[in-house]
Order: sequence, then C-alpha cells, then structure tokens
Amino acid sequence: MSMTFKVEGMHCDACAKRVSKAVESASPGAKAKVDVKAHTVVVEGSTDAAAIAAAITKAGYPAQAA
Repeated sequence: MSMTFKVEGMHCDACAKRVSKAVESASPGAKAKVDVKAHTVVVEGSTDAAAIAAAITKAGYPAQAA
C-alpha cells in the first residue's frame, strides 16, 4: 500500500533525509520517496497515515495525507 503526504518546508536534500528518517521511525520497514520540488512524500509499506504525518510534523515539516 502506498500513501502520499503533502509536506511543507522542504527545500533541500538534508530536509529530504530528515523526512525519510521520520517516516522510518514511525513505521520501520516503510520506504519513503521524497520529492522536494513537489513537496510530497510517497510512503510504501505502511498503513498508519496518522502516525507518519505526526512523525514528519514532529521533525519540523508540517505534513498531511494528500
């Protein structure tokens, strides 16, 4: 299953790495495909959208399911 999240505040590769780490901490085994230019993250292998959005937001990037 894949989920897409709209993420605010990402501007660089370092931001993308922080977002990926946040996804992995919320859902071990999940894969995150971050698109900095589109401000989106596609997460494969997780079913808990609320936990992932909360983890990304806690990392400093407000996120919501798209």
